[in-house]
Amino acid sequence: DDNEVHNLRKICDEIFGEDTFIANIVWQKKYSPQNDATYFSDMHDHIIVYVKNKKQSKNDPVGWQRNLLPRSKGQNKRYSNPDNDPRGPWMSDNLTVKTYTPDNDYEIITPSGRIVNPSEGRCWALSKERFQELVDDNRIWFGVNKNNVPRLKRFLSEVQDGRVPVTWWTRKECGDNQEARRELINIMDNVDVVFDTPKPVRLIKKILQIATNEQDIIMDFFSGSATTAHAVMQLNAEDNGKRKFIMVQLPERLAKEEKNLDGVVLPTIADIGKERIRRAGEQIKQDLIEKQKGQLILDIDEQSAIDPDDLDLGFKVFKLDSSNIKKWNPDYDNLEQSLFDNIDNYVVGRTELDVVYEIMLKYGIDLTYPIEEYIIDGKRVYSIGLGALMICLDDEITEAVAEGMIEINEELKPEIIRAVFKDNGFKNDCLKTNIKEMFKCAGIDEFVTL
Repeated sequence: DDNEVHNLRKICDEIFGEDTFIANIVWQKKYSPQNDATYFSDMHDHIIVYVKNKKQSKNDPVGWQRNLLPRSKGQNKRYSNPDNDPRGPWMSDNLTVKTYTPDNDYEIITPSGRIVNPSEGRCWALSKERFQELVDDNRIWFGVNKNNVPRLKRFLSEVQDGRVPVTWWTRKECGDNQEARRELINIMDNVDVVFDTPKPVRLIKKILQIATNEQDIIMDFFSGSATTAHAVMQLNAEDNGKRKFIMVQLPERLAKEEKNLDGVVLPTIADIGKERIRRAGEQIKQDLIEKQKGQLILDIDEQSAIDPDDLDLGFKVFKLDSSNIKKWNPDYDNLEQSLFDNIDNYVVGRTELDVVYEIMLKYGIDLTYPIEEYIIDGKRVYSIGLGALMICLDDEITEAVAEGMIEINEELKPEIIRAVFKDNGFKNDCLKTNIKEMFKCAGIDEFVTL
């Protein structure tokens, strides 16, 4: 708000550079004024826009390109097609201008025979020759009776496909804090008492429409009630996008514990965010189903092509923690015990999947990749990214396990092949060497033990 926007600008200027600043958007966050305000009733917040690469000019191909906002229904309603022009809907525009040019001050005879002149002090916007070209191309409208002052036909198909964003965002278009609280009540039952100034989904969705494309990843470092995740899923459901989100939130405890639909306690803000994402996903899916049912009943032409069952509403939750693999920090006063402790070099209490995800992180593999499990010769094998990474963390690995993993590899034919095992998962070094050679012969050169 006004209390911190100047500090935020200074911080962003220092981090990103003053030259990367684009705009300070003012959002109308309230509708009703606070009559008990000491001085002024605070009605707005600020949205600061910075970019990584700024265009040097409007037509510069290098630099961030903002998207246009979708045209509103009201804007499109201005277009019609009373003469059934094959080029589609159009609207008429004034053909006169204030800047007077004698050559453009001429008589026009309408198809009905009426003589028309521009009003005093004005002239036609076109030369006589250009006007006739437009008449021949059926781009001049003389009215239904062919007797009106001529106007230029501007076709919807030829206008800019969208609206240029402005820096004043009204509650009518983007919602306000009150709308955001209602959204939380509808989804989470009175959770609005936790968040004093939640953001409406429409506000975040507008930001996404301007700043993201259909394959982008959106990160929110202070996700709160996870409005950003809700907005990403909502926009994907509307334009069939494949955007992904990363929400970051400290597990700050709530003053009053909430519960989910199954009665499970939600003790932290992070828990509230996770529950909202689950419920919002279900709500979006049901809304899309109902919308498509309504379209079928009303026989609306523009039916949504998005199959509700194809919506990607899933998400994974990770908690920041130390490594799952023990560091070699021997106790020199009790070296024997230190050696025994490191026979199993995984931290106590961690699961195999914990280790699998850490391995994915270390290799820079997307944590949203599918993980498939196979049982080969009694051992559990994880296949990530359709076989691009294969992991087995069991003990007493046999050649049969290696053969099974090679068969999976030959079937899936992934682009990248890595095989990861537990270092002490082999009975002896001779067996480990043999299995390594088996993988090498099968084209799997990266053999790693942890």
